[in-house]
Amino acid sequence: MEVFDEIQAYLPFLIPLIGLQVLLSLTALIMLIRQNRVHYMNKLLWALIIILFNLIGPILYFVLEKRA
Repeated sequence: MEVFDEIQAYLPFLIPLIGLQVLLSLTALIMLIRQNRVHYMNKLLWALIIILFNLIGPILYFVLEKRA
């Protein structure tokens, strides 16, 4: 029970972070799908990066593709 109580203590902090991460990933994937041409990699590779590297992937996509 101690582990559950410990996790429950962090829930007010974790829920907004998880929501933000999901929103960031979904936004990046939607923008990737709607984009006609990507500059650095193909769309499949970008999608894998966005999905597998949860926080860093969408940020990399936004930074690198906005510059191009």
